[in-house]
Amino acid sequence: MSVTNFDDSRLTAIGLLTEVHSGLMSRFQPVLSAAGLSEIDFETVIRLARSPHQRLRMSDLAAQTQLSTSGVTRVVDRLEREGLVRRESCATDRRASYAVLTDAGRERMESVLPDHLRDIEECFTGLLGADELEAFLKSLRKIRDVVRPCATAGATEGTTCPTERESPARS
Repeated sequence: MSVTNFDDSRLTAIGLLTEVHSGLMSRFQPVLSAAGLSEIDFETVIRLARSPHQRLRMSDLAAQTQLSTSGVTRVVDRLEREGLVRRESCATDRRASYAVLTDAGRERMESVLPDHLRDIEECFTGLLGADELEAFLKSLRKIRDVVRPCATAGATEGTTCPTERESPARS
């Protein structure tokens, strides 16, 4: 198939999204680094902080972060060594375990969030009006639910990943 229209709006949309994501991550990195967190460390800890009882099954955490099982194990191992997360066995399934946010993990989030939220406000959400932000969030969720259906696995009590991921997991 020959592509003749290099100005295709689909290419523009994905290009802009890639540029915005890259720019935001670069902007956020100094605050995360100062807190001793990598991007995946922060993503893991914030997902736990925002989950019921501040814990997730390891399989749900892997699905939410798109890490492989071994990848999420390595991240949780590192966070556990730092005292930010602990593991708990599942009382009903000996094969399963939970990653649980510790008090130290909660304190780390509380220390990093003011600066992180300031960055988000300055270069992202603060640039949009309330109606624009609401519409943008709705659009992002619509797309996310197609491309990452497991992104909210375990986010509410009793939810699991609806389908097995078809794309390869990152580790």
